[in-house]
Amino acid sequence: MAQESHRDYCVPGLINDGPEGVDMAGLAEESLVRGVDQSTPRARLPRWRFADVQDGVYFTGIVAATLLLGLASARWPLALPITLLMPVVVLAGLVLTPRRLAVCYALIVVCAVLWIPRSGISVSRAGLVIASMFVVMSMMVVAARSRSLLGTRGFSSDRMFAELRDRIASGGRIPDLPEGWAVTSRVLSAHGDGFSGDFLLAHLSPSGHRLEVVLVDVSGKGTRAGTRSLLLSGALGGMLGAIPPADFLRAANEYLVRQGWEEGFATAVHLDLDLWTGAYSIANAGHPSPAAYTSGRARWTVLDSGRGPLLGVLPDASFPRQSGRLERGDALLLFSDGVIEARGHDLVDGVDRMLGVATMSVLDGGDVATAVCVAARSGEDDDRAALAVHRH
Repeated sequence: MAQESHRDYCVPGLINDGPEGVDMAGLAEESLVRGVDQSTPRARLPRWRFADVQDGVYFTGIVAATLLLGLASARWPLALPITLLMPVVVLAGLVLTPRRLAVCYALIVVCAVLWIPRSGISVSRAGLVIASMFVVMSMMVVAARSRSLLGTRGFSSDRMFAELRDRIASGGRIPDLPEGWAVTSRVLSAHGDGFSGDFLLAHLSPSGHRLEVVLVDVSGKGTRAGTRSLLLSGALGGMLGAIPPADFLRAANEYLVRQGWEEGFATAVHLDLDLWTGAYSIANAGHPSPAAYTSGRARWTVLDSGRGPLLGVLPDASFPRQSGRLERGDALLLFSDGVIEARGHDLVDGVDRMLGVATMSVLDGGDVATAVCVAARSGEDDDRAALAVHRH
């Protein structure tokens, strides 16, 4: 079997609810409490922690470097320019907390003031140097405040988000399928952002004969939709394969309704495919209707008879399923709205354009998912995702 899976962005988030609506965080807390002997007095935590000691070491070292370089620059301005403090400015912004960063930057300003009358350059040039340092310090203060919200320092927050992004990608990788089946997938984020509002999740049953795939489009695009994608991909990843396919979108909708997102909703299409017989069923939650390719007629048909509401909008919503069968040579195509929508163009034209590209790709034996994503009229302005299943 030939199988390909591509990702240009790649994240599951932490979830508080299990597939049946169980509060997993609550169960974990309860189990921890039960595991502790309540009669045993709790040990008091020390007032200082390792992180505080580490912060103190960083602060002391940076202050010492600031005083050493700043006073040396004021004493020998021609040999040691004040710009030697610029690396200290950046380093302090990366590792210090906002309060300690303010103290450090105040010392740097004092050193700069002492340097100006001894610099031997004009006041205007000295002012440009100080202004440049002030701009860099302002940028680092903003970055430090942002990191303080996450409780991280340095580049650890970047590594954390990269890890989460990669975990989302792993959830969308298609497992090895039986011979005679080929699957391609592609996700492209708007403007090449690291996170996308579109994501894929796949699950192959232990027996290897049933494949479940869900393609989700979270409201928003790019990084703005990244946090919602992190949360939702983790929740849906836990549900996929754990509950009956007929109940999947209903459970996903209940989960999103409980989140209470003020401006958040999602669309999704869920595929349940029997790899032994080719029989499939599809449920749609406000998502663009998938398309089925019939090799005997060499044409695509839009499957638009089964459609439910958006996820997270209506409680107790129902999602009807549409059934069919893939014979040899047939294919299914799931895609997000970014593949067919574009400003100034009719939606029907976008569907026709996509199906034309998909037809040429099928006949050439190419990667259908990549072809329709790359050819999308929306281009870099929207997230695009597609998955194609082909039976040989």
